[in-house]
Amino acid sequence: MALTFDGGSGSQGAAAILHTLRANGVAATFFLTGNFVRSYPGTAAAIVDAHYLVGNHTTTHPHLNSLGSAAVVREITGAEQQLRTTTGRSPRPWFRFPFGEYDARTLQLVHGLGYGAIGWTVDSRGWQGREAGTVADVVHRVRAALQPGMIVLMHLGANPDDGTTFDADALPQVIASIRAAGYGFVALNSW
Repeated sequence: MALTFDGGSGSQGAAAILHTLRANGVAATFFLTGNFVRSYPGTAAAIVDAHYLVGNHTTTHPHLNSLGSAAVVREITGAEQQLRTTTGRSPRPWFRFPFGEYDARTLQLVHGLGYGAIGWTVDSRGWQGREAGTVADVVHRVRAALQPGMIVLMHLGANPDDGTTFDADALPQVIASIRAAGYGFVALNSW
């Protein structure tokens, strides 16, 4: 199964997430927006320096279906340029649609730019903070969805309303729970 982390707004949980992944020898994939990389270049560099896979998550995290085709292309190529400039690494071919929203047109545009779209099997919902429950609820949500080939969606930032970093806080328990169930971890390029 694959752990994936989106970085689109804050980086409040990033250091703890990177520490937990390294300490447990767990592979992961990160989808970063261009604005995230611009705002937190040290975090983006730390992700790349730790040899984690990095994908494109657009420049500003918009609802792509509501944009014209030229604007969609600018969102994707802008993020790619920011990632290349800051980290020296291309995010191709890994792309994640903001909000998981796409249609035939936006999917065709993504593919035309040399990307494959990566969704998820379960959203930890840690990004929702207390609205989603507790750290224990995040762990339970992931554990209840376990299946071979599962892709878990988690986030690097804090909930903007309550400041919680449930994904970072839950990660050690998520890893232990998944391993206890007999699963291992892969980056998306291992499939």
